[in-house]
Amino acid sequence: MTLDMRARVQEVLPGVRKDLEDLVRIESVSADPERASEVQRSAEAVAELFRAEGFTGIDIVSAKGGAPAVIAHKAGPEGAPTVLLYAHHDVQPENDHADWDSPPFEPTERGDRLYGRGAADDKAGIVAHLGALRVHGDHLPVGVTMFVEGEEEIGSPTLLALLEEHQQRLEADVIVIADSGNWDIGEPALTTSLRGLVRVDIGVRTLTHAVHSGMWGGLVPDALMTLSRLIASLHDDAGNVAVAGLHSGPAADVEYPEERLRAESGALPSIGWIGEGSTVERLWTKPALSITGLDAPKVDGASNTLIPSARARISMRIAPGDTTDNALACLRAHLEERVPWGAELTFTVVDTGEATQIDATGPAYDAARAAFTEAWDGTAPVDMGVGGSIPFIAEFLEAFPKASVLVTGVEDPDTRAHGANEGLHLAEFERVVLAEALLLQKLGAAAG
Repeated sequence: MTLDMRARVQEVLPGVRKDLEDLVRIESVSADPERASEVQRSAEAVAELFRAEGFTGIDIVSAKGGAPAVIAHKAGPEGAPTVLLYAHHDVQPENDHADWDSPPFEPTERGDRLYGRGAADDKAGIVAHLGALRVHGDHLPVGVTMFVEGEEEIGSPTLLALLEEHQQRLEADVIVIADSGNWDIGEPALTTSLRGLVRVDIGVRTLTHAVHSGMWGGLVPDALMTLSRLIASLHDDAGNVAVAGLHSGPAADVEYPEERLRAESGALPSIGWIGEGSTVERLWTKPALSITGLDAPKVDGASNTLIPSARARISMRIAPGDTTDNALACLRAHLEERVPWGAELTFTVVDTGEATQIDATGPAYDAARAAFTEAWDGTAPVDMGVGGSIPFIAEFLEAFPKASVLVTGVEDPDTRAHGANEGLHLAEFERVVLAEALLLQKLGAAAG
């Protein structure tokens, strides 16, 4: 059966590739209000793809003024389980076109990849689902509900409202979320944990107005020096996050070779790594804290003046098992205890997203591991953590507590999602389609 299925994947791939290229040409940048019509056009194109596959009850929906999502259903055999297939059709801004080797919204094949914004994240997730369905044709082994969101790249602000409003339509036994990646080319993965996110703006003020640095320097602390000392307190000398009360945990026993780590991270040859513990613990299951923005006068044109106020943005990733409420409380307490010289401190929450820990056991995960191993010619999938955050996964787990949630995807370490020259590895994409087709077959067979 597998050989027949492999041949069937080969048959459907050209059409799937064309559908992907058509979607990539739509500039569905959800963060850009001027391209809202493109996001709408993208949703309509996705709905039309489902219509051509014989789906019923196809609706373009939104909640609380949010971006359009698409819901569709296709029945399976009597008594078969229902599988919800998730992806998103919005994409990140392409930013400076000069950084791209080919136009970002014109899909271009170079070497073993197809390049373009959304070619991987996440329009390839949509067509991977479609490809798996086309492999089975009119003989689906399970019932399928498609749910394609339109605002994942801006944090899914209305997803919870959508899940509540359409909960009955979206109920499923298994949920397959195609928005992650694989461990490496030729090595599949199932994502089983993701860190959460807490972003905070902190500000310090030491003066009511700027004053002459010669007249008052040595007595009055300036805000930049004060903020620098406060920021420095957030890590210990080894580079571990020094905020007390945050959760850390163990990670899978996975080797991350030094050469690959440097190549993928872009770290300079002279840079040493920060923190303690295994590489994957530091990337997946321990907190991390970065300064991603700073409000201060520019060096060019700076005068001999004591700066009265300064502000920084803190981006903190929290480990699976922690909560955003705890992380915010711990961070606030740390800063309030350590702000030097009596400076005024402001603490403003920008946004948050919960961490996720998935129970990767049970029949659905057994079926997924068997399907992935078969599609990758005997290579079993890695249970992979992700250092970044996909907060909506926690919302799915909360909304559908009885469903088995499988997090998969088409990306690999060189996909460059969100960056210039985002690309889809075409041979890996073929394996992804085969793996999902096998998964649907095994889920149907397990149910009798």
